[in-house]
Amino acid sequence: MQFGVTIPNNWGVEDPKEVLALGPLAEELGYDSLWVMDHLFNTGYIRERLEDRPYYHPMSTLSYLAATTSRVLLGTSVLVLPYHNPVELAKYAATLDQISGGRVMLGVGVGAMTEEFEALGIPMRQRGSLTDECIAVMKELWTNANPSYHSSRWNFDNLLFSPKPVQKPHIPLWIGGSSPGALRRAAVVGDGWHPTGLSPEDFILGARDIGEQAAEAGRDPGAITMSMRVEVEVHGRPSSARAASRARMPGDDPGQMIATLEAYQSAGVEHAVLALNSGDISSIKILMERIAQDVIPHFR
Repeated sequence: MQFGVTIPNNWGVEDPKEVLALGPLAEELGYDSLWVMDHLFNTGYIRERLEDRPYYHPMSTLSYLAATTSRVLLGTSVLVLPYHNPVELAKYAATLDQISGGRVMLGVGVGAMTEEFEALGIPMRQRGSLTDECIAVMKELWTNANPSYHSSRWNFDNLLFSPKPVQKPHIPLWIGGSSPGALRRAAVVGDGWHPTGLSPEDFILGARDIGEQAAEAGRDPGAITMSMRVEVEVHGRPSSARAASRARMPGDDPGQMIATLEAYQSAGVEHAVLALNSGDISSIKILMERIAQDVIPHFR
C-alpha cells in the first residue's frame, strides 16, 4: 500500500511558506504523494473553521511543490470540477505535469457546497453533467492531436492544444465521492476511486459496485486504482461536526493506526491518503514523522 499525506492549504495558515515547507519534508520522510484541497470561498463549514484566514489555491500550491520536490506524486483531493473551466484546467494540469516530470494526479468530484455554487452562478443541479463534460473535454485535449468537442457548453474544432501531459494516455483522474453517480463515474471513466471517510466495510461495498459496473462497461476493474482519503485527527478529536460524521482515526496511537490501515488494506485500498486535520504546523510535523517512523514501515 502506498501512502500520501495532505498539505494544509485549507487550514488558514497565515504564512504560506510554512505550508509549502511540508512538501519536501514529506518526500524526505518517504511518503509517496502530496495532496491539496479545493474551495474558492470561505463559506459554510469552511468559514466556521477559517473565517477570513487563507485557503490557498490547490494548483498554485502544487506548482510550487513541483519545484521543491523530485519524487512524490502531486494530487488534488479533490478538485471540484464544475468550478473550473475544463480547457484552462487541462492547460494548467498538462503544464504542471510537464514541469514536474509526470507526477500529477487529479482527484476530481462534483462538489456539495450549495453556497459556493450559488456564489459562482453555477446551477448545482447540473453539477453531475458538468463534471462528466469536464472530464470528456480534458481527455480530448490531452490525448488527441487535433482535439474536437461539441456540446451546448463547449464547442471547438480545428484548434491545436499544447503541451500534452507527460503521462500517457493522460493525467490520471481519480473520482472522489461515494454516491451512486460517483461510483458509476469511477467505473466508466475514472482511472481511480478516491472517496473520503468511508469505513472499511463501506469501501468494500463501493469497490465491488465499481468492479461490477466497470466489467459491464467493458473495462478491466483491475486497472482502476483503489484509493481512500483517511481522516486523521491530529489533536485526538474531530475537528468539526462534519468530520465527526466520517470514519476517522486518532493520530496519537501508532498501533491503532496500523490496525485501521490494515483493515483498509484488506478492503482493497491501494493508496491511502492521510488527511491530517489541523492548521498547527508543529503538530503536523510531529505526526508526519511518527507515521513515517512507526506506521508506514509496517506496510513496506
